[in-house]
This record gives sequence, structure tokens and C-alpha cells, in this order.
Amino acid sequence: MCDKATWAALVESGYRIGDRFLYLHIPMLRGDDITQLQLAISALGFDAGRADGIFGPDTRRALAEFQRNVGLPSDGVAGPDVSAALERLGRNPDRATPVSTVRERERLDRRVPLLQSSKVIIGEEGSLSALTLAIARHLRDIGVRVVTVQHPDPAHHARQANDFEADLYLGLQLDTTERCIGRYFEVEEFQSIGGRQLAEQCAQHLAPLLEEKPSIKGMRLPVLRLTRMPAVSLRLGPPRTIVRRTPELSKALTDGVIEWLSTPVRTP
Repeated sequence: MCDKATWAALVESGYRIGDRFLYLHIPMLRGDDITQLQLAISALGFDAGRADGIFGPDTRRALAEFQRNVGLPSDGVAGPDVSAALERLGRNPDRATPVSTVRERERLDRRVPLLQSSKVIIGEEGSLSALTLAIARHLRDIGVRVVTVQHPDPAHHARQANDFEADLYLGLQLDTTERCIGRYFEVEEFQSIGGRQLAEQCAQHLAPLLEEKPSIKGMRLPVLRLTRMPAVSLRLGPPRTIVRRTPELSKALTDGVIEWLSTPVRTP
């Protein structure tokens, strides 16, 4: 079904750097051309934040700094002059590690594994409330601060997670097929290291309970690109298994979250 969200994603994916002027706007501009811009200036050492394809204040600041360094007017607007400068310098010189990747590694390396001070947000769209509440109860029993969100709009989940300043976001969706898949944030040349490892740990604990081993995939789902912390969105199925084994599944996911919270994240 090509609904509004699908159509918006199709439009965003059609943009390339140089197709339009990019600048800070309300509502914020979105598109693959912004992702390319973020990756390009980040690879040159200018911190544009996560390569989420959203032109926000961090991207504007990094762009203005890039413009100053190459002798362009530092107006924070990406037009033909910025595209030409990036072409001259090379959009990914020597495939340099983007600043956003370095920043995430630093945050994860500095994180103190301490359950009692951890904050977790669990979101679902309305079909998995029993599982969500069971996980929340297990985590609260060991001192983790937990907020649950039940809402059909992923942007609402992301706002709640960001306002709560959570250490991680765990999203749950019911899949009507036989599949189970864990999604973390990834775009070209950037992936959430913490999100990927959280997805791997959840999948490992879920595997003995499901009819099919969970798969892991990097994606740019709205809730993953909008959250500012490691985030995982799990699609769980088939429904008959999820309903029948809710107690065991809640314990497995709790163990996966605890493992991630209590052990240092491995950064390459």
C-alpha cells in the first residue's frame, strides 16, 4: 500500500546533492541528498551529527563551518557552490571515517555500565502491550528506569525517547508472517554500532524460543533515524507463538537488554 509515509520515503530517496537548495527550514527538509551532504562534510571533519537525512541545526552549523574553511559565504545553505567545493575536495576523501561514527564510538566507550542509573524506553503500536509491560516490569525490578509508549506514530516514540534521554530504545511490532527481524539504524557509510549490537543480543536470546532464527538488518526506519540513542525495532512473529510464549519472550528480551546495559559495547 502506497500510503503517505511510503510516498514521502520514495520522494526523499529520489534527491541527490545539487538537485535543490538545502537549508534550515521548519518543518525540516529531509532526503537522501541531505544524507549525502552530512556524510560528505562529516568525512572532511565537520560534525553534522548523525547521517539521518534531516537538515537540522547540527547540519547547518557543520555546513557553515565547512563553507568558512573553503572560502564560501557561511550562510548554512547548500547550493551549487557547496556541491562544486565537495566535488573538488572529494566527497569521501580516502573513505575517511565520518565524524558521526567517531562520536558514537566515543559515547559508547565512555558509557558506564550501571543498571541502576540506566534509562530505557519501550515502544509498541498497540498489539504487544502484554509483552511490553512484562519487559518493563522485569527491568524495573532490578532498578532500571523504564518508560513505555503505546502509539501508532513512530515519530511520537522518538520524541518520547529523546525527551526522556534514554540510554536505549526498544520498539516492538507484531508480524503476521512467520518472520522475526531486528532492525537498527544504518545508511551508506554509517551504522549505529550500539544499535547493531543491541539487535544482535536480543536476537541471540530470542532464537531458542522462536520457530525461525531472528535476522538482523540495518535500515533507516523513521523511529531509528529520529532517536538520538542506540535503537532497535523488533518485528516478532508468528502471532500464535508470541501470544503463547509471552512470559519466556519477555524474559529473553529483558536478558538481552540487561546484557547490553551491563557490559561495555565493543567498538571497532
